[in-house]
Amino acid sequence: MPALNGATHRADPFVKFGCTMANHASPPLGDLEKDALAELSNIAMARAANSLRQMVKHQVLLSVPSVDILSKDDAAQIISNPDSPSLVAVRQDFSGPFSGRALLIFPESNSLELVRAVVGHELPLEDIGSLEDEALAETGNIILNSWVATLANLLKKSLQMSLPVVIRGDSRQMLKGEESQTLVLFLHIRFEISTRNIQGYVALLMDIPSIDSLRSLLANFIKDLTHK
Repeated sequence: MPALNGATHRADPFVKFGCTMANHASPPLGDLEKDALAELSNIAMARAANSLRQMVKHQVLLSVPSVDILSKDDAAQIISNPDSPSLVAVRQDFSGPFSGRALLIFPESNSLELVRAVVGHELPLEDIGSLEDEALAETGNIILNSWVATLANLLKKSLQMSLPVVIRGDSRQMLKGEESQTLVLFLHIRFEISTRNIQGYVALLMDIPSIDSLRSLLANFIKDLTHK
């Protein structure tokens, strides 16, 4: 799908990760539901790219995300890196017809690159350090709000989101949430700002009822499309 409102959007052949859901009574998302969710995510990421482009005054390229539902352990293994175990994330909770915790996660080594792209080259390193959390929170707010709000709007629902919070830790600390939030809706994203190639992840921690509600909404969305 082409980018919206002038944002540049490109596809990358990401590997779709396996799903370990032995304790989940309902089946994982079917292929049609995953494809629909990926397509909705494409629209959301294009809108986020446009908002980021306006903020940083540079072209922003966003890749098409792969989508899957994983256990917390599987998601933690994907985002962990023995060579760079420290991660930085922007966290926002959301509630509505389905609820959970949204995270935009980066390796710590990438976070400074992202901040440099957002605040510009002219600031000295010590000033960039003081602005790091602010720049990360603003970037995460744009991406997470765009993803969650666009998804909800296209599914004809509305969600409320908390203010962004920047957190740091290892992969398991990143994915801590409510005890009931046992599943992770997981997207692997890649985007470029000012020629910087910055990789990250979007993870939504959700409980089984919320996953089931999302599945039902996606099924209705597909049904509406096929009957037009």
